[in-house]
Amino acid sequence: MNKAFVRESDGDDEEQLEPSLKLPPGTRNYITPAGHARLRDELENLVKRERPQVVEIVAWAASNGDRSENGDYIYGKRRLREIDRRIRFLSKRLDLAEIVDPLRQGDNDQIFFGAKVTIADSDGQESTYTIVGVDEADVLRGRISWISPLARALIKNREGDSIRFQSPVGVREIDIIGVVYEEIV
Repeated sequence: MNKAFVRESDGDDEEQLEPSLKLPPGTRNYITPAGHARLRDELENLVKRERPQVVEIVAWAASNGDRSENGDYIYGKRRLREIDRRIRFLSKRLDLAEIVDPLRQGDNDQIFFGAKVTIADSDGQESTYTIVGVDEADVLRGRISWISPLARALIKNREGDSIRFQSPVGVREIDIIGVVYEEIV
């Protein structure tokens, strides 16, 4: 089929996200200061460095003539679309961003955004999680999104509480052992 008739999705970038990265409708994008800085730095890098480099390559490749079989031109245009899509996404996320500094909670034993929470399951297995923004979640580093089932169950509870909640694998019961607020890097 001719490329002129193939249309790439120009739809909302949010629609193409996996469910764990989608924000609930009408909510702010709660994010830590470090997470906000990372997103801002990525956006700045794309706008000031990477995009101009790719534009330069595409312009050079276009000046070589036949674009239909010019790999630099075809790849460059594709990469440019990816960069522009990411720039739009980051801009929207940063526009919705509400920076929440966990250090402002002090010695609070109640769980809110930014809390580092140590829990124990019914077998006594301890785990520690930090409640962070959707764009900062990284289970391997013990960082869970504030919209995850576990974080939603933990929020507003206190150290020493036992809670039951519906997880993706079924109902779980956990004890909250400790709550601290510290700088997230």
